[in-house]
Amino acid sequence: MEFLPLRNFPIVKPGDNLPKLIVETVEKNNVSLEEGDIIVVCQSIVSKSEGRIVNLKKVKPSRLSVALAKKLGKDPREVEVILSESSEIIKIAHVIISRTKHGFVCANAGVDRSNAPPNCVTLLPENPDESAKKIRDFIRKKLGVNVGVIITDTQGRTFRLGCVGVAIGVAGVKVLDDLRGKKDIYGKKLVSTITSPADAIAAAAVLMMGEADEKTPVVIVRNAPQSVFGESKCIELVRPKEKNLFV
Repeated sequence: MEFLPLRNFPIVKPGDNLPKLIVETVEKNNVSLEEGDIIVVCQSIVSKSEGRIVNLKKVKPSRLSVALAKKLGKDPREVEVILSESSEIIKIAHVIISRTKHGFVCANAGVDRSNAPPNCVTLLPENPDESAKKIRDFIRKKLGVNVGVIITDTQGRTFRLGCVGVAIGVAGVKVLDDLRGKKDIYGKKLVSTITSPADAIAAAAVLMMGEADEKTPVVIVRNAPQSVFGESKCIELVRPKEKNLFV
């Protein structure tokens, strides 16, 4: 596979036509999109284009938010936003682990100060799969090519340090590849192996994007295996509560 980062992407503002900006930046990088490419887009520019930005100066924290903020050493206004984006609080430690309204379990409900304007935080897109589909549909209509789209965010892991990119929205890409029943090199049947092509590609693409700036928020992935493509939704990645051993 090839990973082709789109350099010098413009700063995205609320109301911007993100699919159009992607196509224009592709042209500026002297790259052409090809049939079967996968476009990996970082969550923050999707959120910005969709107006998913909150000015903390306009947030009035509740008593609960003030108490939690004191315990966590966080801004109570930010805690208020985190609680408003959560459907369930899973654990409170040095961060708030919550279930978002999408069903994802992550730190701080995906609320993030990184790459947000001063005194602001970004929220996850309301429907990341639909956001990915809009990008895919625009490119198909504009350029006549079928591409896959992955919207990625960075998240920590339960028993490992360091954040990695994960898929939070997809269009035309399989989030899971069930290998159970297939045989290994010794002919033994696999009984529990299920991989996540979308997360694997997201993690690799985030290496090209970086974390400190937003000049490379889009990466084109070329020559991905055919097994990666298919229709799915990112909620399929969430482990059912009854099978979650760590909360």
